[in-house]
Formats: sequence, C-alpha cells, structure tokens
Amino acid sequence: MTYLMCIFMVGLVLGVVVVASNPSPYFGALGLVVVAGMGCGILVGHGAPFLSLILFLIYLGGMLVVFAYSAALAAEPYPEALGSRSVAVNGVGYLVCVVVGAWFFSGEWFGGLWEVVDEVADFSVVRADGGGVAVLYSSGGLLLVLAGWALLIALFVVLEVCRGLSRGTLRAV
Repeated sequence: MTYLMCIFMVGLVLGVVVVASNPSPYFGALGLVVVAGMGCGILVGHGAPFLSLILFLIYLGGMLVVFAYSAALAAEPYPEALGSRSVAVNGVGYLVCVVVGAWFFSGEWFGGLWEVVDEVADFSVVRADGGGVAVLYSSGGLLLVLAGWALLIALFVVLEVCRGLSRGTLRAV
C-alpha cells in the first residue's frame, strides 16, 4: 500500500508540473485529468472512496466545460507539445524546485500520514466519508444551496467573459 501511495503522490506532482509548464490548453487539460485521478487515488488510499468518486466525477465534469471553452478560444493549429524546448525547460525547472523543497522540508513530520481514517477509531461503525456526506446534507444544507448558487453565478460570469464583444459561440482570436 505504501508503494501505491508513493506512485499516486509522484503522479500528482508530475501532473502539477505538466499543468504549470505547458502553455497549450490541450496538454494542460490532460495534466489536470492526471492530477484529478492521482488525487482521488490518494483519497481512496486514505479511506474515503465515496468522496473520491464524487470529487472525480464533479471535477471531470467541470474540466470538460473549461476544456471546451479554452480549446475554442485558443484554437491554434500547432500547439506546443510536452516535448518542445520551452515546455521541457520549464518542467525541469519546476521539478528542480520540487526536489529542493522536498529536501529542505524533509524530516520526521510525515510519520502519521499513511494511516487510513477508519483505523483511527478502534471499532468504528460509520465510515468517515459517508458520515461527512450525511452531515453536509443535514447541517450544511444552506451552505450547499449557497455554494450551488455561487457556482451558477460563476458559470454565467465565465460565459460572459469568454463571449467578449462578438455575439457568436466561437470567435477568432
């Protein structure tokens, strides 16, 4: 299990480096999908499979919308790939920063991070992620409705910003 979690964490860091170093929205969206998958794998490893599934589905649905708009607005015939010189230089620079930061902050602070949430309590009847969802819908119902309205308003704001001065769906940039 430790090796699998290490693979998920390395994949998460590499996905973030791909997102940060790539100017093309096509490969950036691919990196974001990798980051979402690896992050949800880490959540499953720590004992939250339901939360991981919900986050993955919601995140990929939002990514589909963002990718469609960014691909439509930045329709370039020859996007910069992951192997191009500028992207590779940026990626190596970010990886060096990650390695130096990991070396600088290394120590004994990570000892309890490999425990699953259900193993903290001895004889737990309710799983942590199912109990959290129940509390979200019972006590946090108003917050859930406000968050939904905020996301709807954010969607309209993004649509208005992307539309610009033209009145069509797609516009030449």
